[in-house]
Amino acid sequence: MVIYRETLEERVIRARGNNDLIDPLIKEFKPFIASIAQKKVGRYLEYGVDEELSVGLIAFKEAIDSFKENRCKFLSFARMVISLRLIDHFRKQVRNIDNTSNDESQDDQWDRQSVELYQLENEEEDRKAEVVQYSAMLAELNIGLPELIKASPRSQKLKEQYQEAAKIIAENTYLLESLMQTKRLPIKELEIKLAMHRKKLERGRIYIIAMVLAIISGFSYLNICRSVN
Repeated sequence: MVIYRETLEERVIRARGNNDLIDPLIKEFKPFIASIAQKKVGRYLEYGVDEELSVGLIAFKEAIDSFKENRCKFLSFARMVISLRLIDHFRKQVRNIDNTSNDESQDDQWDRQSVELYQLENEEEDRKAEVVQYSAMLAELNIGLPELIKASPRSQKLKEQYQEAAKIIAENTYLLESLMQTKRLPIKELEIKLAMHRKKLERGRIYIIAMVLAIISGFSYLNICRSVN
């Protein structure tokens, strides 16, 4: 008997607009919210004492309300929203220190530089998360990153042909489901659509499958994804 376990993304969608479901969800992820805020502030924070955590709680609820299914993982999205709201909070604090000067003060410079730093930190975290997730997706189809690197074609023309094959699979529900279930390329269909020899397609199996996963994942930071968009 297969027991279906609801994903976090499905829980978020179901909780939207229902406080009876949202409140337990927020309570469950208070440690997650605190970890983000503490990393930004650089010190321990306590709920009910530090304003940054109140900002984080509001931002987490905002993330629930605005999350769009199938765009990305919810925790990645929530981390971005919380970080942006904390940046807004820090910027307001700096402005309130001295809002009478028209010149860019040292605090204003710190504020601007901090915003850029936070953005870079968030991008780096998301990039690492995407690599881990992509590696897991490849592993499900018995492909490792070292294999993918080794299988990457040297010829740009051949790369483009394999990427076109990947797009054909990713955009065809039947072919995509067949690939994910059998872990095999739909060679016959690709031969017809691309007029490419079977042996050439078979040699590109690992690279084509990896490209398919890159397309359907919608990752933002992996170079491999940008190459096929």
